[in-house]
Amino acid sequence: PAPPEGEITVVSRPEPQGYSLEQNYPNPFNPATTISYGLPAGGVVSIEVFNVAGEQIGGIDVGYREAGYHAVSWDARHLPSGVYFYRVRAGAFSQMKKMVLLK
Repeated sequence: PAPPEGEITVVSRPEPQGYSLEQNYPNPFNPATTISYGLPAGGVVSIEVFNVAGEQIGGIDVGYREAGYHAVSWDARHLPSGVYFYRVRAGAFSQMKKMVLLK
């Protein structure tokens, strides 16, 4: 049954068993999107954004994060519509995914 109106339901997720990078949401997006990732251990995290030519055109110096699931918002209102790539780095982990900015 649904909780009564006004109650808060807490949904907990287990700690990640490994590093993970989720697809940004929404995708396509305009002008901002959310990038989510999981860390099995605490560490320094950075997110880099590239255009289709492979040039780094932005990024977020996230800094140190504890183990768990995290999300950051990235605003691309200053960029033209197109395909972009984002890469998350944490320790030896590095993974890249594609996203579409549609204005």
